[in-house]
Amino acid sequence: MNTSTQLQEFPVTDRIDVEIPVEGGISLHAWLYIPVSGQGPFPAITMAHGFAGLKYRALSDYAEYFCSLGFVVLVHDHRNFGLSGGEIRGDIDPWQQIADWRRVISYVESRPEVDPNRIGLWGTSYAGGHGLVLGATDRRLKAVTVQVPTISGYEQSLRRIKPEDRASVEAVYDADERAQLAGEPPARRAVVSLDPEVPAAYRSAKLIAYHELFPLPEGVEAAETITVRSSRRAAMYDPGQFVSRVSPTPLLMVVASHDETTPADLALEAYERALDPKRLVVVADGHFESYTKHLRETRAAAGTWFLEHL
Repeated sequence: MNTSTQLQEFPVTDRIDVEIPVEGGISLHAWLYIPVSGQGPFPAITMAHGFAGLKYRALSDYAEYFCSLGFVVLVHDHRNFGLSGGEIRGDIDPWQQIADWRRVISYVESRPEVDPNRIGLWGTSYAGGHGLVLGATDRRLKAVTVQVPTISGYEQSLRRIKPEDRASVEAVYDADERAQLAGEPPARRAVVSLDPEVPAAYRSAKLIAYHELFPLPEGVEAAETITVRSSRRAAMYDPGQFVSRVSPTPLLMVVASHDETTPADLALEAYERALDPKRLVVVADGHFESYTKHLRETRAAAGTWFLEHL
């Protein structure tokens, strides 16, 4: 795409609800945005939210903006969340999500409105980690943006769990495994709670406030609980190992300097290991403010990157 058109906005089509078939006989629910102006086939961007995140929470603001720049945009919810299929609700497997996202990329390139040689990916938080893995291993992607990405689930877990509590956390994980062997369903915990007596993945007032900013529409299942094994998998997930392999695909990394969820120092260290072409944008704030207070800044940075490379 000619960068002389950078940040020129066009009318946006109404979004279309689509279902994308993935492994296991289920479908992912997604929004498809198609530009009303311009001559297709268009470049495209595929998007997804992070750990237990739903597309209803801020992603339409990014998708509509990217579409206004002349991109077909597809935003999906991961299996087991929102209106996407899946029997064990709230169960998060990063590698299954990555496999599903490859199928989404196949769907995007099959759309008649899309130029299959100009597809980019935008992923945030946990899905930002997926973006690093996919950028490094799927060359159908011609540009990648990762916003406040997960770099090392292991390092994050060390910071979230006090050393004296680690043995009890491992005991919970092991008990869950034994119970499943005996035929019990996976144990569950809250996504977020400030009550120390309530087992939860996060203790974050900011995450609670972020959810309150984006109430879910009627008929959409709230991701209030997840499986305990999702947290164990998260602690085993280190997508930052792939960062140096994304090149030659262009990589934009958006980092929040005071990120309390995906630590900035891990992201900045990963950026140093990334190879060109790459660009770093740092917003002086926390994780969730990247979607709200700094929305215009973060989406403009991504829009410029995609215009340059797609």
